[in-house]
Amino acid sequence: MNASESDATKVTVTNRRAPFPGGFLRTISEGWAERPALLPARREQADYAAARRDAVSAAFPGKRLVVPAGETAVRSNDTDYAFRAHSAFSHLTGWASDSEPGSMLVFDPTESGHTVTLYFRERADRHTSEFYSDASIGEFWIGPRPALADVAAELGIDTAHINHFAANDGELIVGADASLTQFVSELRFVKDAYEIAQLQLAVDVTARGFDDIIADLPAAIAHPRGERVVEGAFYARARADGNDLGYATIAASGPHACYLHWTRNDGVVAPGDLILIDAGVEVDSLYTADITRTLPVNGTFSDVQRKVYNAVLEAADAAFAIAKPGVKFRAVHDAAMEVIAARTAEWGLLPVTAHEALDADNGGQHRRYMVHGTSHHLGLDVHDCAQARRDMYYDGELKAGMVFTIEPGLYFQADDMTVPSEYRGIGVRIEDDILMTEDGPVNLSAAIARTADDVEAWVQRGL
Repeated sequence: MNASESDATKVTVTNRRAPFPGGFLRTISEGWAERPALLPARREQADYAAARRDAVSAAFPGKRLVVPAGETAVRSNDTDYAFRAHSAFSHLTGWASDSEPGSMLVFDPTESGHTVTLYFRERADRHTSEFYSDASIGEFWIGPRPALADVAAELGIDTAHINHFAANDGELIVGADASLTQFVSELRFVKDAYEIAQLQLAVDVTARGFDDIIADLPAAIAHPRGERVVEGAFYARARADGNDLGYATIAASGPHACYLHWTRNDGVVAPGDLILIDAGVEVDSLYTADITRTLPVNGTFSDVQRKVYNAVLEAADAAFAIAKPGVKFRAVHDAAMEVIAARTAEWGLLPVTAHEALDADNGGQHRRYMVHGTSHHLGLDVHDCAQARRDMYYDGELKAGMVFTIEPGLYFQADDMTVPSEYRGIGVRIEDDILMTEDGPVNLSAAIARTADDVEAWVQRGL
């Protein structure tokens, strides 16, 4: 329909927007060039997403299923955070960074399975009053938005306007129904070929982000909040070559490296200290990397820094070595902790032997210096498959196609009187992204320097 003066009654006038005069209302829908009518090509991920939907349909015969994309979240007053679709929605549709807030993927039961429809708000183009009047969806404000026919062609899913969606009693909704939420989470354990390629892409872009950080180290050293400079360098790469950050970057220099989730990033970056950087790029498909490297700011580890670093690297390598198809996921953590217990006992930091520290009931003394787990699954979420059952996750077996992290660490708080003074304020973590294959583990991030010598050379080249 064309905009007319009668549309003025549909326009919300705020205290900072003047009403539209009649001349504007009469002419705003006129004088625009025609848009191409060709449908876009089917996306690479469409067939993979269709197979996932088939698995969901088979698991819930006779049930109506709803998978919401979610809505935008308010940041402040009338400004929103950037929209990011729910991971289950993206996984089952193949619609990622360009998906629409408020969309619904609906499985309606039939005698032979389900019909699947993707509901979303059609474009508010120049033929609607929303085009100019609604700053949240109007194309005059935010640019072109997808048409129903285009999305249907790209994703291979029937589409309909969100106004035609009707909620039913008894339907199962991801995020509200435990069984459906659990199933779609566990469906993501084993990655297909498309997902693996996207995760490798995310790792590769993340590697370039770490190179950017090192190139900017002189600027970070010179700035009173150098951690922010580090954070900014990585963010620029994430936005230039990807969609966004996969999670808030940890740029933790000096004693801040001992805080496991330090994201304030407002400290100095001082020569002689280590800086622990935990960062990952989320690419346009919404798959994310998760990499940690610990760097000597001046390009050279001190003797004690190198000792701690090598212990963490040894733990990471031990975890990698034990990872095989059929091995329990928790065995990866256990292998790393054996090294952590052995080294902290060897250095005289434990009140018991390493063997006693590893006792399941009365041990754990070494965990003071590494309280987190060694591994988590990785994919659309940085902590992927998080709603899965414990016996499928921590107690489950490794399978070909799984992607997970290996990330041991050692953290000696600046005020920890249980360790000699030369250890205090040192925090080290090394994290890689691992693909399990039929032949064993593959380190997707192996090209990012890992050994102490290689890390020193990497930083020195940048400086």
